[in-house]
Amino acid sequence: MKEKLIRVKAICLFSYNGSILVAKGYDPKKDEFFYRPIGGGVEFGEEGRVAIEREVQEEIGALIEDITYVGTIENIFTFNGTIGHELVQVFDARFIDKSFYEKASFEGVESNGEVFTLLWITIDEAKSKTFNVVPEGILNVIE
Repeated sequence: MKEKLIRVKAICLFSYNGSILVAKGYDPKKDEFFYRPIGGGVEFGEEGRVAIEREVQEEIGALIEDITYVGTIENIFTFNGTIGHELVQVFDARFIDKSFYEKASFEGVESNGEVFTLLWITIDEAKSKTFNVVPEGILNVIE
């Protein structure tokens, strides 16, 4: 039996002109799409803000600045039929390369080689449930 662990994650909103940047994901068991700010696991001995810099560099090749802590969310969820538990540090930051703000969508690559799509959605779209934005409670820390 696999040991149950609480994972520490860090995600970044990249708030810009009333929008946030989210990665599109899919849960095959629920047969539904979800949208989550970019980020990933915090490694042992690594601060959350450093994890954000590393993850953004690894996944989309971008450098960022003005990293600001926004809040933490405890996220208990089900993905692909398996229960997960995370403590998610939420940050905001700016891209050094301003061209990222001009792209309606673009691709990123996970460490396992899986390609994913990133897109800008408005905070109003997120609040109206037009997009299933996760983790649950993310909108509370944005406001």
